[in-house]
Order: sequence, then structure tokens, then C-alpha cells
Amino acid sequence: MKTFWLDRPVLVTGATGLLGSWLTKYLVDAGADVTALVRDWVPRSELVTSGLLHKINTVRGDVRDQTLLERTMGEYEIDTVFHLAAQTIVGVANRNPVSTFDVNIGGTVAVLESCRRSPLVRQIVVASSDKAYGDQEKLPYDETTPLQGRHPYDASKSCTDLVTQSYWTTFQTPVCVTRCGNFYGGGDLNWNRLVPGTVRSASRGQNPVIRSDGTYIRDYFYVEDGAIAYMALAEAMAGNRDLLGEAFNFSNELQINVLDLVNNILQVMDRTDLKPDVRDEADSEIKNQYLSAAKARSVLGWEPHFSLEDGLRRTVAWYQEYLAAEDRS
Repeated sequence: MKTFWLDRPVLVTGATGLLGSWLTKYLVDAGADVTALVRDWVPRSELVTSGLLHKINTVRGDVRDQTLLERTMGEYEIDTVFHLAAQTIVGVANRNPVSTFDVNIGGTVAVLESCRRSPLVRQIVVASSDKAYGDQEKLPYDETTPLQGRHPYDASKSCTDLVTQSYWTTFQTPVCVTRCGNFYGGGDLNWNRLVPGTVRSASRGQNPVIRSDGTYIRDYFYVEDGAIAYMALAEAMAGNRDLLGEAFNFSNELQINVLDLVNNILQVMDRTDLKPDVRDEADSEIKNQYLSAAKARSVLGWEPHFSLEDGLRRTVAWYQEYLAAEDRS
């Protein structure tokens, strides 16, 4: 991988987010020449605290600004684009659907149109989500499952996915789509999310809160595996143009409910004395979602590098260090 990425000009949108920070780290470690589109200054993001920001080019602006994107791709001679920028919080989408649609759909259109107008761009990886599939009777989702998101966040990802496919079908824009489950890992500072919220509560001796009834099944995917998968897909696209226009699920293919995940975290932290506070308040969320990664395994030769236990241990270690530093300051 390092030979492929060495000095390659890469653009990452959403670089201050959970996946974006880790993907940027892996790209820098592989020798890529990374440019990040950064909208908000997030001083506690992994991108900033790790020092990565001083190793990359940064362009300040909004992902919906097509003129800015075209200038960036042209001046930095971008070869590969990872489009991750999005409003990713389901609760925020339910409260603010217009801004979610605007950023998630409009931002994707701006990125793809900018790529279409930029002759040096050779591969584009666009982040969709397992939420794009919506609520399905047949599980697990595979890449032939219809895209039928109904709630605001889910619908925004279905549209993102379809818009991306339309650019391949109509203009042969060199794209692939990724559909992953719920990312978790060190660096996610949205404490309303299950994993960081549980770790912080347990670190403070508090019972972790579960908003749902605890039985919802989700596909939890460790963020470093996600970064590796995205890079592997982009590299495969460069070597095999027949992959262009395709969608790929990436998953550990585990079926675990929310309560079991929280109890696993408490076990890793040696805080089994704490008991989850199950509030059963979740609404506008799908009951069961999980993915088949058979296509990625067979077509790309991909497999996850981290087990659930490995990922949780690395995640807990990151947050314990982060929270300790925060307490000292």
C-alpha cells in the first residue's frame, strides 16, 4: 500500500470527523500528499490533537462550495478523493432535516460535479451507509438490497448513494460507494453516541445510558478497519477499472445488540459493577440492521484486521488517556 500512496495527491472531506481523522493518519503514514477540506475548527478532534494538521494541506470551507472544491482539486492536482463530509447524527437529522439534506445530498453533488470537471481525478470513494438500505425484512443487507431510507438521515444517505451512482452511469465519473455500519473508535467526541458515552460514564463511575430498549441490533465497525478498507478500495479501483460504479459493504459481520455492546465495554473496563440505564426513548430508528461483506471479501480480498474485542480495547484505551488529560487540564 505504501508504494501506491507515496506522494499521491489525495483530498479528504470530513477530515475532522471520526473516520476522516483516522483515514488521514493512515494516508499520511503511507506517504500520501493529503489535502483536507475543513469547515469548522475542532480543537479537540484527533486531527488536531495528534498533530496531523501540521502534516497536511488544509483548505477552509464548506463541502457545498463547488467553486472552492474545483479550485482545490485543480491547485493541489488531486488524484484521489475520499468524500466523508456529512451530518451523521440521527437525532440531529430528526430535529434539523433541511440542513441534513442540504449537507449530505448537496455536498455530495458539489463534490461529484467538481470531480467531473477535474481531469486529474482518477478515483473517488463516497461514503454512504448501511442506513441507506432503510428498514428491510431480509437481513443481512447485501449490495443488491434496495435503497429505501425513510427517516431523514437514512433518506439522505439513500439519495447520496443514488446521486453517486448516477454520476457513474451518466458521466462515467470514476466512483465507488462504501456502505459501512456504525463506526466506533477513539476520537469520536459526540458523547451522545453509544460507545463514547458509555466509556465516559463508566470512567466516572456512572451507569451508562441506553436510549433504546437495548435490543436494537447494529453493525459496529472499528474505525481503523474502516480507514484500511477505504484505502484498499481506492487502490483496487486504480488497478481494476471494472470496479468503478460499484458499491461495497464493509463489516465484521457481527450481530450484536446495544445492551450486549455496552456490557462488553463495561467488561473491558472492569466496571461490571455498573448497570446500564435502559430508557427506551428512541424513535425514528430502525430496529435491526447488519451487513454482509461477502462481496468485499470475494472481489477485493478484504477482511477486517480487528476483532470486536480488539477494537473495544483500543477504543477504551484512547478515551481513558483522553479523559485523564482532560481532568489534568
